[in-house]
Amino acid sequence: MTEPRPDRPPTVGARQRDSAATRRALITAASELFATVGYDATTVRAVADRAGVNQALLFRYFGNKEGLFAEAVLGQAMGLLADGPREDLLERTLAAILADQADRGPQPLMAVLLAAGSTQVAEEVRNQLGSAYSAAFASLVDSDDPDDARVRADLLLAWLLGISLMRGALRAGPLHDPQVVTEHVLRAARVLLEPQRRILHK
Repeated sequence: MTEPRPDRPPTVGARQRDSAATRRALITAASELFATVGYDATTVRAVADRAGVNQALLFRYFGNKEGLFAEAVLGQAMGLLADGPREDLLERTLAAILADQADRGPQPLMAVLLAAGSTQVAEEVRNQLGSAYSAAFASLVDSDDPDDARVRADLLLAWLLGISLMRGALRAGPLHDPQVVTEHVLRAARVLLEPQRRILHK
């Protein structure tokens, strides 16, 4: 009679697949939480629970929450900047913000915007995020004054953040009509980005 063989330990390939699956689960869970509740309110325990893994694995693969943020959000957010012509950046950003939750999945831009005001995100990360998006929008401003261009770019970013936050807070209403919101934002943005007209005082 043949004796049953003891269970074999997982092969290297199996361990690698399990590791990759765990990393993907953690990154997906983190992306969703960072984009909905923000960096400060996202805990490593919440990410691990959402991913269905032990939080010790989060520290093993990413070091800490900041490392997880950098991998889960920073790379994707920077990728949005290079995802098409700079001239279409505002339209792409609006499309991502206004897409249905089921269609858009984790939204790195929202995570970036929420993290930009966080005191817990390292200054280096905040500067990298803020500078990249501010510079991208500032390059669209028709102005010879770089300081003025930066102010207008930051105003545009603040507006986009407000739209996204309001859509999350108000589950119904005109802000949930992508076409209406896009038309108004693009029309107002053209005024914000165009050359500043001199105001004549009588």
